[in-house]
Amino acid sequence: MKVHFAVIGTNVITDTFLEAGRSVPGFCLKGVYSRSKEKAEAYAKKQGAELTFDDLDELAECKEIDAVYVASPNSLHADQSIRMLRAGKHVLCEKTIASNSREFQQMRETALENGVILLEAMRSVYSPGFTAIRENLPKLGTIRRATFQYCKISRRYDNFKNGIIENAFNPELSNGALMDIGVYCVHPLVALFGMPEKILSSSIKFSNGVEGAGTILAQYKEMQAECLYSKIANSKLPSQIQGENATMVIREIPNPRNVTIYYRDGREENLDIPEVSNNNMSYEIQTFIRLIQENKADHPYLKNSEMEMQVMDEVRRQQEIVFPADRK
Repeated sequence: MKVHFAVIGTNVITDTFLEAGRSVPGFCLKGVYSRSKEKAEAYAKKQGAELTFDDLDELAECKEIDAVYVASPNSLHADQSIRMLRAGKHVLCEKTIASNSREFQQMRETALENGVILLEAMRSVYSPGFTAIRENLPKLGTIRRATFQYCKISRRYDNFKNGIIENAFNPELSNGALMDIGVYCVHPLVALFGMPEKILSSSIKFSNGVEGAGTILAQYKEMQAECLYSKIANSKLPSQIQGENATMVIREIPNPRNVTIYYRDGREENLDIPEVSNNNMSYEIQTFIRLIQENKADHPYLKNSEMEMQVMDEVRRQQEIVFPADRK
């Protein structure tokens, strides 16, 4: 079964997505949308797509398109996804899937009402590395702490300091450190451990209301968790999950390929994770196509996105980070 995709967005992340898609059985690029017809045509020629669109309604109505990959700014995710879902199209939406929980619930309800698949493109959690993390958690014994961190200075930060505000530092587009990079810590946390009982947070905010870095302390019944994220500094430290019997060290939480368990008795175990390419977006595409084939609109990954948005809404409430989408 081939799934004919259209892409919304002609940026670097779309390039990476299409590179991954070419390696996935059943994936077929059919169309490209851009607000500029000329840009859509140029990108379609570059990527080998047959159809081009500069009108979202025209894309939604096109019978030759089965699914849409949404890679526009966060602030547009909900509106564009809902248009496609209402038209019976499956939607793979880039992280962060929506501006807030209210938008996500509207997207989820629309998908279920129309019997189509909505999935957040959170690439790490569909990978063999994440499966290995989940399956090996019992070896740690009672888990007491999880520390997930992703701190990577943005290539756009120098421009920001010079007064050039690009998407990654623009709260008008529902963006900032939490939405752009902190989500790589929050989503795996709730996917593994569920919704925290209590959340405390702090952040480094700039004059335009965007935050460049932040910390989340999440309290569970028997454990604590920390999410550390930054777009204004780098970290070389790995993530880890501490249990009473052993500690699991994860070299990169956005792309977990190197995971080691250190036991109390001094033993070390390197988890056997299948060798993968640097482009781990292929796993989200495989999962998405599988859900389409199985017709599972009400799939469990939706719950992870729901909890992710609830955590991030609470962090933004505490940090007084407000998007235009919150006022609708």
